[in-house]
Amino acid sequence: MTNPRVSRLRGVALNAPEASASAGFYTEAWGLTQVAAGNGAVYLRGTGPEHHVLSLHDAASRGIRHINFAVQDEVALRALHAHATAKGATVLSAPAPLDQPGGGIGFDMVDPDRRRLRISCAVEQHVDTADAPDRPRKITHLVLNTPQLETMLAFYQDILGFRVSDWSEQQMVFIRCNSDHHSISFNRADHASLNHAAFEMPSVDAEMRGIGRLKSRNCPVRWGVGRHGPGNNVFAYFVEPNGFVVEYTTEVQQIDEQTHEPQVWKRVPHLMDRWGTAGPPSPEMRAAMAGTPDPGVGNK
Repeated sequence: MTNPRVSRLRGVALNAPEASASAGFYTEAWGLTQVAAGNGAVYLRGTGPEHHVLSLHDAASRGIRHINFAVQDEVALRALHAHATAKGATVLSAPAPLDQPGGGIGFDMVDPDRRRLRISCAVEQHVDTADAPDRPRKITHLVLNTPQLETMLAFYQDILGFRVSDWSEQQMVFIRCNSDHHSISFNRADHASLNHAAFEMPSVDAEMRGIGRLKSRNCPVRWGVGRHGPGNNVFAYFVEPNGFVVEYTTEVQQIDEQTHEPQVWKRVPHLMDRWGTAGPPSPEMRAAMAGTPDPGVGNK
């Protein structure tokens, strides 16, 4: 029997006023490649095989348009659709061909914070250009602010098949859908919003080269460089032109499903920044990570 669970995070679609105008930042500074555009939207890929990892959509309000998850094949897609429907989740459509660059088959559903989730398979893939020296391969994780962490965690476990990797006391929970330590993390907050999107670089050297490219274009590191405790990943955070926080990261911990035991990490400086190089985020950076309340599923 097919296990009804998502297999990976494909990426994220973001809304903002004149969002498509920021495509130049992502192609020239951040290191993505534009693969499609039209109707006030731009689609961008990393160096990995995913057709696009980020899309930017012109909209009246700023927030997540939808989060893209993959399943293995159409059998898994239909099994997850049936599972979500039986569990009483808000499912917006039946599995059908997707009208989007890259195509594929999929359906949309809504999580308890009213975020639109797009579940898909058979999306067009690119040749993997893994030798790119200083460009992101994929979006490795999203951190989502939520006022109902326990409810969100239960939904992502019960409906989508995520597993808990670690906790940061009772403030954050890190959850996975494959061997990456986390594809999603929930941060306890006053409202639902995107905390940040993390783009995986192929190595520490690649991350530092990317940081240098951004600095040469007057885009400074806002927090970092450091190494987190949970996930063990190297981090450097920036604020992009739409006001969203984006991260370069690398060396994300890989989980052995047979042996891993979740732990609760204390929220102390030497565990949040194990190298002691980054210091705490500034008040301005914390405000950017808090974001503005996301309109949710109406932000179509």
